[in-house]
Amino acid sequence: MDIARPRKPTLDTVAGVVGVSRATVSNAYNRPDQLSTALRERILAAALELGYSGPDPVARSLATRSSAAVGFMLGQPLTAAFSDPAVSVVLDGLASTVDGRDHCLVLMPGNETGGPRPETVARAQADVFVAYSLPDDAPALAAVRARGLPMVVVDQPVLAGAARVEVDDTGGARSAAEHLLLLGHRHFGVLTFALRPGGRTGPVDERRRAEASFRVTRDRLAGYLDVLADAGITDVPVWEASGSRRELGRAGTRWLLERDPRPTALLCASDELAFGALRAVRDAGLSTPDDVSVTGFDDVPDAKHADPPLTTVRQPLAEKGRRAGELALRLLDGESPGGPIRVPVELVLRASTRPPR
Repeated sequence: MDIARPRKPTLDTVAGVVGVSRATVSNAYNRPDQLSTALRERILAAALELGYSGPDPVARSLATRSSAAVGFMLGQPLTAAFSDPAVSVVLDGLASTVDGRDHCLVLMPGNETGGPRPETVARAQADVFVAYSLPDDAPALAAVRARGLPMVVVDQPVLAGAARVEVDDTGGARSAAEHLLLLGHRHFGVLTFALRPGGRTGPVDERRRAEASFRVTRDRLAGYLDVLADAGITDVPVWEASGSRRELGRAGTRWLLERDPRPTALLCASDELAFGALRAVRDAGLSTPDDVSVTGFDDVPDAKHADPPLTTVRQPLAEKGRRAGELALRLLDGESPGGPIRVPVELVLRASTRPPR
């Protein structure tokens, strides 16, 4: 076939060369099931020879008012998010679900407000948003509402009209504290992550705790402290880390080990903080679990390979991501959000806890 190559081939150019309608060429790209295999291959071969790469996705989204994209809103910068294995596993579960329906993910990093900037949300090419662990007052949430787009919340916050996937953070934290009490521990320390956006590191008092705007932090901290209070243990030192990172857990544990009496058990709100705690215990010339028992939360892949293997609260991270992806696709199909989906947690006992000496 002798084809004169135009400078800027268009969908109409391909239609004229093949001798079909413009809609038929469009179907070759967007609705291939509407054409025979032979006709579609003839159209694509002609397009390749002409140098036509397919319909312009920007023009298509303007015409259909649909981008086939899912916006994933993070509460932290991308560098911090990808260094947190819990986030990575959730994102993998979400991506595997979205990929199966030929949608793409738009990653939207957070900043000092605890989420993406509202201006970023306002111009994002996305049809549905997944909010991952944002504070109650994140401006990005209002920006999604202003666009009238559906939203799925993973973990936090609780929003009327939004689909939600969550775990029992309070119950998981309670199970860790109850386990240590049953072992006979009476002197505790708690490592928690940020109570509010912007991040600070240091001891937590009652006033600071009352200001918490991250639901997961509030619930896990309440789970630990309420169980201990019921056992008559009320003077529990708490250290807030600005993020869920090992070096922050290590720094907080140094402070906790300097308290009098020294804790014999540490309750950590994430595995990453717990890994830092294990290192700090060794730095102090002490041993886990002989001198200090340590628990985590998440059960990331490294937990069972830690030294010693970490007792932790397991949450099904990949399932959370998959469920969020399924909800996002259902919302795109016009379905209602339905009630919240709560996935189970369980305490996994390993070698980092034992009765105090």
